Formats: sequence, C-alpha cells, structure tokens
Amino acid sequence: MTDHPICVVGCGIGATWLAPPAAAAVAGADVLVGGRRLLEAFAGHAGARIPIAGPLSAVCEAMADAVTAGRAVAVLADGDPLFFGIGRLLLERFGADRLAFFPGVTAVAAACARLGRAWHDLPAVSLHGRDAILPLFAALCRADAAAVYTDAVHTPGAIAARLLERGGDAFVLHVCEDMGLPGERLRRLTLAEAVPLTFSPLNLVVVERVRPVDAPLSLGMEDEALLRQDRVFTKKSVRAVSLAALAPRAGDVVWDVGAGTGAVALEASLLAAGGPVFAIERDPGRASLLADNIRRTGALTVTPVCGEAPDALADLPAPNRVFVGGGMTGRRDLLPWLCQRLLPGGRIVVNCVLLGSLQRAFADFEAAGLSATLIQLQAATATPLAGDLRLCGENPVAILAAVKEESHA
Repeated sequence: MTDHPICVVGCGIGATWLAPPAAAAVAGADVLVGGRRLLEAFAGHAGARIPIAGPLSAVCEAMADAVTAGRAVAVLADGDPLFFGIGRLLLERFGADRLAFFPGVTAVAAACARLGRAWHDLPAVSLHGRDAILPLFAALCRADAAAVYTDAVHTPGAIAARLLERGGDAFVLHVCEDMGLPGERLRRLTLAEAVPLTFSPLNLVVVERVRPVDAPLSLGMEDEALLRQDRVFTKKSVRAVSLAALAPRAGDVVWDVGAGTGAVALEASLLAAGGPVFAIERDPGRASLLADNIRRTGALTVTPVCGEAPDALADLPAPNRVFVGGGMTGRRDLLPWLCQRLLPGGRIVVNCVLLGSLQRAFADFEAAGLSATLIQLQAATATPLAGDLRLCGENPVAILAAVKEESHA
C-alpha cells in the first residue's frame, strides 16, 4: 500500500491487468470497493468487500468507517478513475491528501487504438446519468468527431436517432462493445443502421462526421448562406449589432423568439458555446427551413421549436438571454411574460421596425423594472448603378436592449 488510506485503482479495459505498483496497492488492502464484475476479478483476495450497488453516498460512508477503523481501502474502477470515473466524487468526499490514484487505460484510448486514430484532439463526453444529449451536440459543434460514454438510456441507437433528427445523416457511429473481453465487437454503422439495433451495455461510441457542412457556421455569415423563403429576416449588419447587445456567454440558455429561418439563433450558438439555444418560430414553413439550416451549418445546439409564443416556451429552461426579432405584433402579453421568465442578470434584446412596437417595448420594460438602452441602425449596401456604385439603404431598425438586475437577497 501507500501512505494514503484509500487507493483508487484503474483496472483498465476488459480483463483486469495491473502494473506492479497498482497490484501491490490492491494486495495490501484490507477492504476492496467496486462493482460486481471487478470484485469478481479479485475473487481470491482475502479482504472485506464493499460493493458499489446502490447510492454512492452510502458507499462513501462505509469507506469512511473503514478508514476510521484503521483499515486500508482499495477502490477498483474501470479505465482511469479520474477520466469520467469515480475519482472526482472521491476527491470531493475525501480530499486529495487521503487518496492515491493508479490510472489504467481508458475506454477512449482503447477504442482509438482499435480504430487506429490519434485521440489527443478527440473531445470525450459522458452521457451516463444525464438528462440531455446537449454535451454531445456541443462537442460536435467544435470537432468532427467525439467519443461518447453511454448508459441504458443514451444507447448507441438512441444517440443515432437524436443525431438523425438534428443533424441529418452526416455522421456514422463506431461502436466498440465488450472491449478486452471474449465477445469484443467493433462495428461501423450509419445512423439509420444503428437506430434499431441493441448493444452490449459495455460499449463506447465514437461519433464521426463523414460529410462536411454545406454552410460553415461563423459570425457574420452572409445573408445568402442560409435558406429562406422571403426577405423578412435579420440581416447581417443588424444581426451583428443585435448579438453584441445580447452578449451571450458560454453556457448561456438563449431564446430566439420569432426566429424565422434562424439567422440570429445560429450565430448565437457560437457565442453561447455549449449552452442550449431555442429558436421559436410559429410559421411551419419557416420552421422547416430553420431545421434545414441547423443541419446545413452543423449548429446542433440549436433546438427548433415550432409554435406560438409564449405558449410554446412554457416548458423550456429559463433563459439568460432572449432575442425578439419577430412575433410582437398582436401579442400584447409577450414581452411582459418574457421579462418575468428572464433570469436575474439576464439580457433581452428587441428589434423593432414600427414606432408603435418600440413605444410598447419601452413601456413594458419600464413596467417590469428593467433598464433599457436604444440603438437605431440603418445600414446601406453598395449596388451597381450606371457603371458606378450607389448606396442602397435598408429600413432603419431600433435595437432595444434591457438588463434584469441581479437579486440581492
């Protein structure tokens, strides 16, 4: 053993193999902690056993009691316990000075060895025990591949179905099952092939983009890059100033209300890196083009919502940022409702072309206790005329931005 009362040993992938220092730590332990499969791998060990079969809080309490009684504890973990493993929980519970770690080969390293690819730049996400698939979507927005730790809900088939729904068929799955065990299997599957299949619970998935995006996503995208049905959309110059006023931060929840075909929502997803962006559009035709534009740009963290605001927003997570580019007409209750849902410290930006809408927005912000600032923008674009150029002006747009003060209880 070491001078630490708790040794956390990564047993690698598949059949257990330990380097000499790790093997010595296990051999010198009075108590072994681990899942059923790993405890069975050390059936000849004479120490007491604490199975990981229920709430981890109870397991940690049993470990603490053993340490208090002066007994040396070894925790058996899959792969590397500090890479999406139990190590983080143990650090939070016991502190680094009471723990010694012995890393093993991770499932990501083992999978990439089988696939024959480097993995130093491969993002890895864990969907184990998570409610949402957003971490995978966020990873695929910044890279063309990602490794995924799955669970009984986020199976390879379920992941394939969600990718098909949001990103189309531009990806394939490399599914590595039972690595290092007698039944090991590696399959390359299209999304459609993976959806109906069942897989071993011991699997890791590498998602790989096999078709480039049609319109690479960037700030300041050209207006012509996105599919649309008319000229009613937030144009490039107005989009830039509106996003600057909105100021999304990494991880923010963003609502784009009256999203049209998604120009603002798509670029907002770059600024709110890793955060969910919800693009709400009531017109089915525009909503369909919005979904197409998400697939064409690879902006997977944008969720299209076809419905009427505010009813379609009721079940969404509360926003840090709200952009209203349309949908104000005829809905006198919309802006007050949005101000109420906005989180403290959040920002809301309203673009108005009509003076009546601007006046109502100012009044609604004042009634809600939000301080507001106003920018009027009128851009002009050079167009050919008589062998020369003339400046062709767009309609002026009022960009009204308001901030909801932090609450100080």
